[in-house]
Amino acid sequence: MRVIAALGVLLALAGATGASAAPTPQTARAALPPPDDFLGVATIRLWEGDAPGALGQGPADIPTLTVFRPQPGAGNGTAVIIAPGGAYLGLAANLEGRQVADWFTARGVTAFVLKYRLGRNYLYPIPLTDAHRAIRLVRARAQEFGIAPDRVGMMGFSAGGHLTASAGTMFDAGRADSSDPVERVSSRPDFLILAYPWLNAMKPGQEGILTYYSALNIAPAQRKAFERYSPDEHVTAQTPPAFLYHTTDDETVPVEASVAFYRALRAAGVPAEMHLFAHGRHGSGLGLGYPALDLWPVLLEAWLRGRGLLTPAPAALRRPAQ
Repeated sequence: MRVIAALGVLLALAGATGASAAPTPQTARAALPPPDDFLGVATIRLWEGDAPGALGQGPADIPTLTVFRPQPGAGNGTAVIIAPGGAYLGLAANLEGRQVADWFTARGVTAFVLKYRLGRNYLYPIPLTDAHRAIRLVRARAQEFGIAPDRVGMMGFSAGGHLTASAGTMFDAGRADSSDPVERVSSRPDFLILAYPWLNAMKPGQEGILTYYSALNIAPAQRKAFERYSPDEHVTAQTPPAFLYHTTDDETVPVEASVAFYRALRAAGVPAEMHLFAHGRHGSGLGLGYPALDLWPVLLEAWLRGRGLLTPAPAALRRPAQ
């Protein structure tokens, strides 16, 4: 019963953006308008054509980044790619996407909300492929976005936190011989921010504990293939610096999974900061008005400042292309 309740919470937070049957190509193209810079927001595809492994041409088949820019002249050269959660079945695009992007742009950071592919149609490693491509794309187009290519971080909530931690522990340097310039650059994020991350998603299930397998109804015979996507097992000295936030009585994702990841970071000598709150619901976004939880973005801002990520990067590194 606990798994069912937890899944219900995640789906409710994800709202109406979950995976669904793909519309016909005609309706899909009508549903995805061309990029629009109104209010400084634009949505771009991760790939110009079909994404690798795409099963259709509807919105659910097209991974994208929605770009949120700081006030002109206020950008500091730092960028963050935000992965909303939703049990890999939907995306909490408002609570854990747009609201978070606005928080970052108010602090001079260029924010990108990632729409990654979901559900049984797009099992792992497809979501991770989308995350890696997003990091490469932002880095490859750094001048265009007015950011420094060595200040591209990633942030994730819940399932998006698992995706972010996976991207930060299973990256590569790029393929220098690729015909695609985006694929030539590194997929390693420069910093990680994990908010109540679902880091036990790929662990063998325990009674009453929500896992990737139970959420997506994956048959036992298929589960072994996904166990390798447990981020704590891939932490090395090259893993980016990380900030973690969780609540002790989270009933959907056990806090112990975040503690295990933090310990792996420390054992590898990776700079890490973790904040645990005694009480608070899963899916709290930036706090949702809870007096204690509203403080965690303040702690995050202090961490960003301490790492110099809110101090303007040299202008030559972040000058937009002419």
